[in-house]
Amino acid sequence: MREPLPSDMFDELCPSSLNPIRFGDKWAALVIRCLEHGPRRFSELRVPLRRVSPKVLTASLRSLERDGLVRRTVYAGPSPRVEYELTPLGRSILEPMAIACAWAEEHWDELLEAREAHDGAGSLDPTGS
Repeated sequence: MREPLPSDMFDELCPSSLNPIRFGDKWAALVIRCLEHGPRRFSELRVPLRRVSPKVLTASLRSLERDGLVRRTVYAGPSPRVEYELTPLGRSILEPMAIACAWAEEHWDELLEAREAHDGAGSLDPTGS
């Protein structure tokens, strides 16, 4: 039996949310992290990714599958199930992701300050001129 994914794996203060480097769509990096230690069912992924709607999570998984980073396996039988797992190509992105997350954690305060300054300034001219 594999260990369940923690429900607070991606809390509000997770550096992943501030990482300006995107690996696929907005949620792809978090999905990849969830699959880091082996295959997972959709319902297992929903625990730490509870802020993602099922529709968006499905789209993210399909995109990762299309890019060759995730493999979807359907198991037939009396209790059919589907599992998602990282391919070797998907596993190869774990190290660059860890480096990007460490960078975001190191620059956490600067990233927050920049976002707050930008959001607080507002855009007087939507054309940017």
